Amino acid sequence: MEKNKDLSLSVAENLLQIKAIKLNVTNPFTWASGLHSPIYCDNRKTLSYPKIREHIRDCFAELIRAKYPKADVIAGVATGAIAQGALVAQELGLPFVYVRSGEKKHGLRNLIEGDLKPGSRVVVIEDLVSTGQSSLIAVEALRDAGAEVLGMAAIFSYGMRLAYENFKAASCELTTLTNYPDMLEQALTMGYIKQEELHILIQWQEDPQAWSASH
Repeated sequence: MEKNKDLSLSVAENLLQIKAIKLNVTNPFTWASGLHSPIYCDNRKTLSYPKIREHIRDCFAELIRAKYPKADVIAGVATGAIAQGALVAQELGLPFVYVRSGEKKHGLRNLIEGDLKPGSRVVVIEDLVSTGQSSLIAVEALRDAGAEVLGMAAIFSYGMRLAYENFKAASCELTTLTNYPDMLEQALTMGYIKQEELHILIQWQEDPQAWSASH
């Protein structure tokens, strides 16, 4: 098995073990957007588990060393990726900034917190990507500030077609530590889901809106 596949499955196993990823096809979760979904992900839970937190940090660091060796700065997307981004920056010995979800309403009204010099080559850390819209707002803010965004690295993505289209349109490369197919494979191996539930989870990913409307 390829090393990247091994890493992806190990990260997926960690997320499932601590219930950062929850799967339930009979009682779907309701997202903040109102969408009904058989999966819910909160990767901030990883911060409460030192060994898992360190494993994710090391996976990010290895990815960035291999893929973006010329990175000058690590940027975290608020709020979920601030802590993990700072850990990665510390591991790599690089400066860290974070991008707010909206402009601060007082003081300097900063959107980007930290010292970001124009021309800096930035890798953006994200905890989770759904449609990619909020993640790409951060990318746009960094570009507006004069940074060169080399790419984004996230712990997990739901693998939605819309996210792929959004990242392509924004000319931003997205790499994830684990992915939806590997997570499902690991969930099946762990006995977290049954074979008949696998089909439903695949159906959801193919068309989340249609699945939500029928549930």
